[in-house]
Amino acid sequence: MIFKPWTEIAIPHEDVLKGTFQQAEFAADLSRVHDGSATAEYLDPVLFFQRTFITEGMRLLLDSVLKRLAAKGGDPVIQLQTAFGGGKTHTMLAVYHLARGLAPASELQGVSPILDAAGITELPKARIAVLDGVHQLDLASKPKSHGPVTVRTLWGELAWQLAGEEGYALVQHADESGTAPGKPALEALLHKAAPCVILIDELVRYMSQFEEGKSLSGGTFDSNLSFIQALTEALKGVPSAILLASLPHSEKEAVSKTGIQALRTLEHYFARVQALWKPVGTEEAFEIVRRRLFSSISDKAAMEAVCREFADFYVENAGSFPQETQESRYYERLIQAYPIHPEVFDRLYEDWSSLDNFQRTRGVLKLMAKVIHRLWRDGSKDALLMPGSLPLYDPETRNEAIYYLPQGWDPVLEKDVDGERAETTRLESADTRFGSVHACRRVARTIFLGSAPSTSEQMVRGVAQERILLGAVQPGQAVGTFKDALRRLGDKLHYLNNGNERYWFDTRPNLRREMEDRRRRFNDCEDVFPLIRERLRESFATNLFLVHPFTPSVDIPDDWSLRLVLLTPEAPYSRTGQNLALDKAAETLRYRGEQPRQKQNRLIFLAADFDALSRLKDQVRSCLAWQSIVSDIKEMHLNLDQFQSREATRGLEAARDALKRMIRETYKWLLVPMQEPKAGGGLSELIWETFQVSASSLNWSQEIEKVLAEEALLINNWSPIHLHRYLKDWFWKNGVEEVKALDFWQKSCQYLYLPRLRDDMVYRNTLAAGAASEDFFGFAYGKEEGKYKGFTLGASTSPILDDSLLLIEPSVARAYVDAERAAKAAAQAQSAPLAVGEDRPAAQAPAGSTSVSQPTSTPVAAKAEKRRFYATVNIEPVGAKLAFANIVEEVLQQFTAKPGVKVSISVEIEAESSEAFDDALQRAVKENCNVLKFSSAEFES
Repeated sequence: MIFKPWTEIAIPHEDVLKGTFQQAEFAADLSRVHDGSATAEYLDPVLFFQRTFITEGMRLLLDSVLKRLAAKGGDPVIQLQTAFGGGKTHTMLAVYHLARGLAPASELQGVSPILDAAGITELPKARIAVLDGVHQLDLASKPKSHGPVTVRTLWGELAWQLAGEEGYALVQHADESGTAPGKPALEALLHKAAPCVILIDELVRYMSQFEEGKSLSGGTFDSNLSFIQALTEALKGVPSAILLASLPHSEKEAVSKTGIQALRTLEHYFARVQALWKPVGTEEAFEIVRRRLFSSISDKAAMEAVCREFADFYVENAGSFPQETQESRYYERLIQAYPIHPEVFDRLYEDWSSLDNFQRTRGVLKLMAKVIHRLWRDGSKDALLMPGSLPLYDPETRNEAIYYLPQGWDPVLEKDVDGERAETTRLESADTRFGSVHACRRVARTIFLGSAPSTSEQMVRGVAQERILLGAVQPGQAVGTFKDALRRLGDKLHYLNNGNERYWFDTRPNLRREMEDRRRRFNDCEDVFPLIRERLRESFATNLFLVHPFTPSVDIPDDWSLRLVLLTPEAPYSRTGQNLALDKAAETLRYRGEQPRQKQNRLIFLAADFDALSRLKDQVRSCLAWQSIVSDIKEMHLNLDQFQSREATRGLEAARDALKRMIRETYKWLLVPMQEPKAGGGLSELIWETFQVSASSLNWSQEIEKVLAEEALLINNWSPIHLHRYLKDWFWKNGVEEVKALDFWQKSCQYLYLPRLRDDMVYRNTLAAGAASEDFFGFAYGKEEGKYKGFTLGASTSPILDDSLLLIEPSVARAYVDAERAAKAAAQAQSAPLAVGEDRPAAQAPAGSTSVSQPTSTPVAAKAEKRRFYATVNIEPVGAKLAFANIVEEVLQQFTAKPGVKVSISVEIEAESSEAFDDALQRAVKENCNVLKFSSAEFES
C-alpha cells in the first residue's frame, strides 16, 4: 500500500522548520512572563493554551484554583514537586493566565470544560504575586525600589505586588527589621488583596543564600522559614486566596547543604496544608510534545489511514512484534503520538529520562526538534517518525544524543551505527536487499535508542528483537529482511553485544577486551596495593605473630608482643640489586615515627621478591578487572547471557587462584635483624639474616615459624643452661650478684644480641625448669639489709615473674645458704636449754683474773654510705640518637625516679676534620648551639 509520509501530513512549527528554535525557549520562565519580556507563545494566553495540552494533573489543579478564587472550596496551598523538567513552571503559567483574565475563557483552548465542571460561569480576575527565587536572588542582600517604597524581603515584595503601598504598610516594620511578619498581618494582607494568587518558584534556590548564622537585609534563614509557615497558615483563613509553590524533586537539584536543609524544612511546612499534584503521564506527553513541535495535522483521514496500516501490519505479523501491539488500543496510541511512533516516546521517557541530565519533557523536545528539522530538510518519506528514522548521521542530532551519555559514544556511532564511514552503510552498499530499505541503519539506530542510556536503574539491558523490529520495520516491508540484517550486524559490528536474545551497543567491544581495558584503570597505590594487603592479611592464621601488612612504622606498637611486619611492594628484596626492603626494614626497626624504637627484638619482616613483583601487580590488575565485571553483572550494569556470565565468573576464579599463588611466590623473603658480640668487646653492626620461605607449603604461617625455629632465630623452648650463660656473660659481672628476672625478659625484647623468645611464657618455663637445680640461679623476692626475701635454691617451684623476683648468681646463692645455715646453727646453740642446777659456762678468763667475764660481741664494721655517682661513656656518632635514648632509659631514669636525687648531665662534643670546616657548616652549628643553649661552642684552628 502506498501511504503519505508524515512530512506531507504533519506541519511543524515555523521555528522547528527553520531550525531557529532555541533551547531557552523550551524552558518556561515565570518571571519573564510576569514582567512582559517572554516570547509570544508564553506571554500571549491564547497562544499559550493553543500549544499547551491540559493533562489530567493540570486539569485537577486548575479546577481547584478556580474554585478557590471563586470562594467555592479548593485547596489553599498546592505544592508542585516532580523531577527536573517535569512541567512545574508550565503549570504555574497556566494558573497565571487564568487568574490574570486578559482573555475570555472561550478563546483559551481546553479551559471552558474546566469552568463548566467547576460550576463557574466566568473567570474570576485575581491579583497575582510572582516570587521567583532565581529572578529575585539579589533581593536577599540588595533592597529593591518600587517608586516611593523600598522592599528588602520576600514578604515586602509579596505585599507590594498584591496591594501596593497599602499592602506594604501592613508588613513595613517586619520588612525593615528583617523579621517575619505574623499570621494576623499576612491574613490582613490577603483579605485586602483577595481574590489573589501567589506563585512561588525556585524558593529553595533563594533560601540557600541564607547560610546558618548569616543575616542579610532580606532576613535570616529562620525568618524566611517563619514567613513561609505563617503564610501557609494565613491562607487557610482567606477563602479566595491560593498559593502554588514549586520545590525540587531531589536533594541533588537542591545543590548546596543549605538548600537541602531548606528543601526538607519546606516540605514539612507545605505537607501540613498542601494538595497533591499529579505529574505528567507518558501518554499525556505525546500530546504535549506534538503541540509544541507541530502546528497542525493537514489531513486527518490520511493520518488515520497510516495508523490503521501500522496496527494491521503488527497484527498480521504477530510473532515478530511485542504483545502490546496486538491490542486494539495500540491503534489509539498511534493516533495520539502521530507523527511520532509511540516506541520513540517509550524509549525516551522510560530509558533516556533515567539519565541524570536528561530533562524529561524538555529533553525530549530539544532532541526531537533537531530530528524533525533534519528529516524535513532531507525530505523524509517514512510513514512515521520511528526509532529507525533518527538521522544520527547529522552532526547536530548526534551531538544532542550523545550529550547525555558518558564519554566514548562518538566512535560507536561513527563506526557501527550511522554515517558514510559506518559499517552499516558498507553492508547496505554491498547488499541491495538491505540497501533498498536501509535495513542495517534502521536496525542499528533502533538498537542505539533503546540501549545507549545504560544506568544502574535498568534491571535488564538491551533491546529484544521484537522491539528492534517494532522500531525499524514499516508496513509493506519484509520483516525477514530486517531479521537477516540484525543477524549480519551481530556478526560484523565491533561494538554490538548480544545475550539472551537482546542486543545493545556499548563503548566496550567484548568481554575479554573489556577486561583488558579495565586493567589499565587500576592504580598501584589506590587499587593494587590495597588488594595485596588484604590478601596477605587473609593468608595468615597464626597465634604467634601480630601481623602488620603495609603498616607505617608509627602505627606499629613498641611493646613486648612479637610482630611480623609485611613490607609494602614499594620496598622489595633483591639479592643482586638495590635492597629497598632492608632500608625500609631498618628504618622501621630503629624508629617508631620520629621516636626511637626500644623493643627492636620483637620485629621480624617479610618482603616481596623484586623479580616477581611486576607479575604480581599484573595479576592483581587482572583480578580487579574480572571482579569489576562480575560485580557489574550482578548489579545489572552489564547484561550478558549465561555463557558470558559463566565466562566472567570462571575468569575471576582463575584470577583469584593465580593471585593466591603469586602472593606466596612473591612474598617469600624473611628478614630477621640481629647483632653479635665482638671478640674484643662491643657489638657488631646490624646484621640481616635472610631466608626464603617455601611457597609450596600448605600453611604459610607454620612455614615461617618452622624457618625461624630451625635457624634458632625464634625460641619456643629454652634450656636454663642457656639462660645461665647469658646471665653470666651480660648481667652477673662487675660485682653484680643478682639481677631482676623481669629485667632480663625486657632486655631480651629490646636488644638484638640477646635471644628472641616467642613470649614471656617461654621465659617462665625456663625459670621453672632451672629452679630445681643449684647450678643455674637462685630466686628471691627482694633484698633488705643484706637479707633475701623468699630465697630458694635447688627447690622445684614456679616463680612469679614480677618486678620483685631476683635471679641470684649460683655461687653467691650457695654461699648465702651456707651463711644462713651457720647463723641458724649458732642461734640454736645459743638458745639451747640448761639442766637443773647447771650454770651456763662463763667465758674463760685469763689466769689470775677474779672478775666474771661478760659475753662479748664481735664488732661489725660500719658500712660506708655511697651518696654520689658519676660515669663517662663514649658514643659512636652513627646511632648516637638511639644510644643516648638507651642511656636515658637504662641509667638516668634510675636516678630521676627516686625523690631527692639531683642529677646533672654534661654533653661533650669534639669534632676534628683533616680539611677546614666550610662557612655554611660553621654558621649552622653555631646557630643551632645558640638555640639549644650550649654554654660554650667554638671552632678553632
